[in-house]
Amino acid sequence: MYKVNNIRVSLDSQLTKAHIAKKIGIGENYIDSFIVLKKAIDARKKSDVHYAYTVAVKTTKKISGYDIFNREEYKFPKGKSLDNRPVIVGMGPCGLFAGLVLAEAGYAPIIIERGADIDTRKNKVDSFWKTGELDIRTNVQFGEGGAGTFSDGKLNSGIHDKRCQFVLDTFAKYGANEEIVYTAKPHIGTDVLAEVVKNMRNAIIDNGGEVRFQTTLTKVITRNKKVTGIIVKNENEEYEIETDKLILAIGHSARDTYSMIKNIGADMEQKNFSVGVRIEHKQDMINESQYGTFKKYLGAADYKLSAHFDNGRSAYTFCMCPGGVVVASSSEEGTVVTNGMSYSKRDGENANSALLVNVTTDDFGSDDPLAGVYFQEKIEKKAFKLAGNSYKAPAQYLSDFIGTKASTKVIPTYKPGVTFCDISKVFPDFVTDTLKKSVLEFDKKIKGFADGGAILTAPETRSSAPVRILRDKESLMSNISGLYPAGEGAGYAGGIMSAAVDGIKVAEVLVKE
Repeated sequence: MYKVNNIRVSLDSQLTKAHIAKKIGIGENYIDSFIVLKKAIDARKKSDVHYAYTVAVKTTKKISGYDIFNREEYKFPKGKSLDNRPVIVGMGPCGLFAGLVLAEAGYAPIIIERGADIDTRKNKVDSFWKTGELDIRTNVQFGEGGAGTFSDGKLNSGIHDKRCQFVLDTFAKYGANEEIVYTAKPHIGTDVLAEVVKNMRNAIIDNGGEVRFQTTLTKVITRNKKVTGIIVKNENEEYEIETDKLILAIGHSARDTYSMIKNIGADMEQKNFSVGVRIEHKQDMINESQYGTFKKYLGAADYKLSAHFDNGRSAYTFCMCPGGVVVASSSEEGTVVTNGMSYSKRDGENANSALLVNVTTDDFGSDDPLAGVYFQEKIEKKAFKLAGNSYKAPAQYLSDFIGTKASTKVIPTYKPGVTFCDISKVFPDFVTDTLKKSVLEFDKKIKGFADGGAILTAPETRSSAPVRILRDKESLMSNISGLYPAGEGAGYAGGIMSAAVDGIKVAEVLVKE
């Protein structure tokens, strides 16, 4: 099969053999079959928006100038048996894929997850959004599927790894729309993703794995800098699990686990991250800006923006949720945390995105490896207090934040509600100043971005981990033998795709050992 790039197709047409034949300059009758590898929207010229396809095509006639395409199927690793079952802490995308690979390889992993199964979790989260009653063990951050389950389910990533295709294929196998395999910016949607992770859990169990929900890691047992077991606690008891292979797929919000790992002598370091707000606009305005008159053919538009300033600060949009909502994402009492979420149809009235400012380790004011965590907590607690000591979120219209005129005011989607106030009181001055400059800068790229009717909801603090648990580049093991830091919480990923890939890598290394 030959790989053919950049096949142009109008928005009101379907890709056919005729399109491919015209691109490569042969008769349509010479094309035997084709597979879509990638489908993207080319909207660089608003007067000429179209689809751009990449395909693998099988022809009965030899053609020149095109690369041969061979798709390498993922092969589950095989290795010798272990004395003890490996244990995975956390069931976000990293832990989920590590568990799937280990189960398929015959290692019968035990996955412990402090939060509940996805169905119980959805009920807990819905209750929090309605009543403001927070469950610190089961929430948007903790539970089956991890924080990404209550998001847009975005699968695009900046990493280039052969395992990415396996991740896409696996999600599609277990219930996601098959289009995620080839669309340029694949997403699943939080409603569908909930079913997908449940199906993956069942596959792990069917292959000999075990999942223990509402089970929290309370202690890592070590002897001579080697893992020998762990202590875990559920609602009824505290007990020991013997293991010498422990994968930490803890996510970016397991702050108590960070402290525990620090106390047993695991090498850790501070890490740069970002904080900011969620900004909401009318989705129709974003569609008009991105697609112009072609918007009627396309779904909800997204965007990705960034700006760098002379003082060394930068701002960017992150986890943009077309047709989505802003959600309460606290995992600790007395804190406010926001995030964005879209359902699979992306048919909500508002668009929202994180609008973030870079924070460096120089801003922490301490050499403590956990200083970035304390930086986050300070902001989250200020927000809780500013919102009236409640899980409502501080919010402000751009008309009040930067003084721009409002055309139509956006209605905030955040539940359990917002408290209108001066959100600058939540952040250090450098964050507020950079946010103000960035909004005006982004208005040059998307007209209407700085409209005074847009709403800011604060704070977004959990875009990535402020900590890295150090590990060897080859063995992926920390200085504590048998301890494998993995995924976003350990500082090695940033999103569903990269976290899943890192989980696969760690599982592969464990099998090889």
